[in-house]
Amino acid sequence: MKLDIKRAYNFNAGPSALPLSVLEKAQQELIDFRGTGMSIMELSHRSAAYEEVHNQAIAHLKDLMSIPDNYEVLFLQGGASLQFSMIPMNFLGEGKKAGYVMTGSWSEKAFAEAKLFGEVSQAASSKEGKYRRIPRLAEIQFQGDEAYLHLTSNNTIYGTQWKEFPATGNVPLIADMSSDILSKPVDVSKFSMIYAGAQKNLGPSGVTVVIVRKEFLEKANSNIPTMLKYSTHAKNNSLYNTPPTFGIYMLGEVLGWVQEIGGLEEVVRRNEEKAKVIYDAIDNSNGFYIGHAENDSRSLMNITFNLKSEELEKAFLVQAKQEGFIGVNGHRSIGGCRASTYNAVPYESCKAFSEFMEQFQKQNG
Repeated sequence: MKLDIKRAYNFNAGPSALPLSVLEKAQQELIDFRGTGMSIMELSHRSAAYEEVHNQAIAHLKDLMSIPDNYEVLFLQGGASLQFSMIPMNFLGEGKKAGYVMTGSWSEKAFAEAKLFGEVSQAASSKEGKYRRIPRLAEIQFQGDEAYLHLTSNNTIYGTQWKEFPATGNVPLIADMSSDILSKPVDVSKFSMIYAGAQKNLGPSGVTVVIVRKEFLEKANSNIPTMLKYSTHAKNNSLYNTPPTFGIYMLGEVLGWVQEIGGLEEVVRRNEEKAKVIYDAIDNSNGFYIGHAENDSRSLMNITFNLKSEELEKAFLVQAKQEGFIGVNGHRSIGGCRASTYNAVPYESCKAFSEFMEQFQKQNG
């Protein structure tokens, strides 16, 4: 029986919106997964039924992102936050140094963790300007002998996003793509490693995707705990221990949905359309709404803005919640307002929010 449920306008920054069709399919399969008589959550991760789900998810991701054959795709746990530690543990060897491009809170956290394991430097930073922009490529400084250069491709808190990535030559490039992976085509071959928490564009929370070049993996430190070695998971197809099976199942279904709607070309078209309708409300407000990010650094995933006064901002957020717009408060560290328009957020939600913004301005301008 299909329930008549009113769906919220979900602008949460993560965990975030999932495609309704994927949720409905998961609902149908929840108790009896494809004739097994068990839920996907009850299946052994060593069973043929689960292994098919696992491998299908990897295959979908390789296909959608055009991942070359010389890369491993891993499903890990611990979120991007654990990757902040695992990366230097594996790749920042003795006598080596690493560069970090500072674009917000998450790059700061990654930098702080790396400092615990070796020498790190800030290759560039936009902190002085309150992280309103992505550093220009000419501002990024590295010597060429670094173990790696790390960046965060999209900054959920400040609403900025890289439009072009640096060419690093022999220096391995690593990117935290937690909040914009699969939102647009990316040339994976430019990176030695890409990692992302699943809970923005890929599925529910609990899964971390790592895409790593095999040659880079061979250089990893082996003198660390077994579970913290990327090689452990690569050798075992991410099945060394029990993986988050339900999360991986959902991830695979989300990837299937992306394929069904037309792949990344259609995804980026939709994302540009969704972001534009909200940015237009900001840009056409004559300063009533004040965008945080500089125009050439604006994110398609996280639209951040303030109102002219703190009182208006509070009233806006209260009224937005009353109208059914969920998750539009800015991050607790900086306040303000934020609409996260990840892949599964429908255009209709973004259009409704922009109309609410226009109406609120008419009433309070």
